[in-house]
Amino acid sequence: MESRGIRKTKVGTVVSDRMDKTVVVRVERLVPHPVYKKYVKRRTTYKAHDEKNEFRVGDRVEIVETRPLSKEKRWRVGRLIERPVVR
Repeated sequence: MESRGIRKTKVGTVVSDRMDKTVVVRVERLVPHPVYKKYVKRRTTYKAHDEKNEFRVGDRVEIVETRPLSKEKRWRVGRLIERPVVR
């Protein structure tokens, strides 16, 4: 990966790998409820570019912001953090 300045990164889980060279990554974050101040989970899905089709459902990955690659794809998979244990 090239390093052209600071790019946003997020860590999430691959929830779909059915598309060619694309994975869908779910990123969870905790936000405080505006009234009750309890932390609530919010999740967002991002389409990320996977050039070699190497990531599978369940993989924990880091995605990096990049230029628009298609209508909805603005992220690419940076690195694999953790692969689930298959029994």
